[in-house]
Amino acid sequence: MHVVATAGHVDHGKSTLVRALTGMEPDRWAEERRRGMTIDLGFAWTALPCGDTVAFVDVPGHERFVPNMLAGVGPVPAALVVVAADEGWMPQSAEHLAALDALGVSYGLLVVTRVDLADPAAAIGTAAAEIAATSLGRVETVAVSALTGDGLPALRAALDRLVARLPAPVVDAPVRLWVDRSFTIRGSGTVVTGTLGGGRLHVGDQLALAGTGEIVRVRGLHCLGAARDRVDAVARVAVNLRGVPKDRLARGDALLTPGRFHRTDLVDVRLAGDPAADLPATLTLHVGAAAVPVRVRPLGVDTVRLRLARPLPLLLGDRALLRDPGRHHVAGGVTVLDVDPPPLTRRGAAAARAGVLADLDGRPDLAGELRRRSLARAGELTRMGVTVTAEPVAGDWLADPGHWRRLEVRLVEEVTRYAREHPLEPGAPVEVLRHRLDLPDRALVAALVRPPLSLRAGRVAGVPADTLPEPVARAVRRVRDEYAGHPFRAPEADRLAILGLGPREIGAAVRAGALLRLADNVVLLPGAADDAVRVLAGLPQPFTLSAARQALDTTRRVAVPLLELLDRRGATRRLPDDTREVVTPPLPGDVVSGG
Repeated sequence: MHVVATAGHVDHGKSTLVRALTGMEPDRWAEERRRGMTIDLGFAWTALPCGDTVAFVDVPGHERFVPNMLAGVGPVPAALVVVAADEGWMPQSAEHLAALDALGVSYGLLVVTRVDLADPAAAIGTAAAEIAATSLGRVETVAVSALTGDGLPALRAALDRLVARLPAPVVDAPVRLWVDRSFTIRGSGTVVTGTLGGGRLHVGDQLALAGTGEIVRVRGLHCLGAARDRVDAVARVAVNLRGVPKDRLARGDALLTPGRFHRTDLVDVRLAGDPAADLPATLTLHVGAAAVPVRVRPLGVDTVRLRLARPLPLLLGDRALLRDPGRHHVAGGVTVLDVDPPPLTRRGAAAARAGVLADLDGRPDLAGELRRRSLARAGELTRMGVTVTAEPVAGDWLADPGHWRRLEVRLVEEVTRYAREHPLEPGAPVEVLRHRLDLPDRALVAALVRPPLSLRAGRVAGVPADTLPEPVARAVRRVRDEYAGHPFRAPEADRLAILGLGPREIGAAVRAGALLRLADNVVLLPGAADDAVRVLAGLPQPFTLSAARQALDTTRRVAVPLLELLDRRGATRRLPDDTREVVTPPLPGDVVSGG
């Protein structure tokens, strides 16, 4: 199916034309038929010569009903611009065309009606020139009389050519169905209608209400007056929702694929139309079938920030229009550049933001978004309309590569700085580093850790301070002096306390390489383990714990953890009978005898 909207001045024969093409009555209300004027959206369809079906969204032409017109045109990819031969170009012709241009509609036909009443040449000349200056460009023109049928076969052939040029819909896209009608059918419940521009709907699907995020289920689908199990874009579709009161949905709401859209009430946009500085402070934003009051804050010559009266499910690159309802004036079309813009809190922030937006065109760009945001969650980018192809750095976090490299350098700097500031602590706490690096998640700190850094027990260490605090360094020097002649003897706990070496001080000295810890309160001078291997290599192999203790001139309190350390290092091997042997003998002449 293809969907085409009508556009044009009131009483130029849009509904009459649709009726003649389809044999269906597009005006749904008795008042519309009584007054001969379309008030609300109408819908009808017909088969084309090529075999395809085209559905028409017939819109009202009176200026009082422009919001209704925009609700019908917003989601539709193509339009018939209808101009009466006997009246020619009129004010609502211009406003409807401005709306199509603002929305970026680029496929259409010019249909000059009522050729049985006047020569169409003048109307064609003026209308074609007006249309050529818009997003529609030069369009095919057909002159018809819905009353006599003249030109209708040519119009059907032109519609064939038009729909053949329309881009193929993306049926695997997430669903965003803008609601243009909501009503109740006895025995079925709430039904909403809209133009399905992308994606696919199935009976039984779960969808989210854009206004609340509430999950609802599709009870039934109708398309072209018939029940369907599935409807593919592009299509006019009626969706019967299970257990949803009618007052829960209205025109301008939307049904969404859950988790695939970002609801936002703040957007940065590029304006095509009136200069940003000339815009009034409040306007109405028309997007899809929605019409929402917005507050306007100019940023640059053609960029503005919009504060929406209610959140909408917007994507990067969405086209919309701004309208001044008081003046019946289309202020301009907008292209959404950012659906999650940063706050503007500092002096000069608006000008700086305008500089950033100057380089954006509304096309979703993963590398560009990461460059601007530095860090972003994959799900958040997807909900903005960005296709995510990069691998996360942690969890679902994505990072700009340059920013990530700078963070790795800064992490080393911050760990070093923390070690200097807190030399007795076993590393910098992850939460402290998260704050210092201004990161949103602790997992990002962990992901940044690379050698020589290490992460243990919620702290990052591995970049020792250049020097120990003087009291600790002085205590270590006293240990070195007192035990220089007995390198395998360890100070007792009370001696360590007298020297001022408590657990934190010992930890700092160990991390700085000034002491070797064998066990709690059992410390030796650095290099003692290597010296012990040379001593033990001089013993008859294998050797007992007692022989090792005597050769090292130490106590069992030191010998047991020292040998266990050498076992773990692979320097010695413990045998089944609890004796040991040195695994790798030292080089000749490198043996140091005990004593």
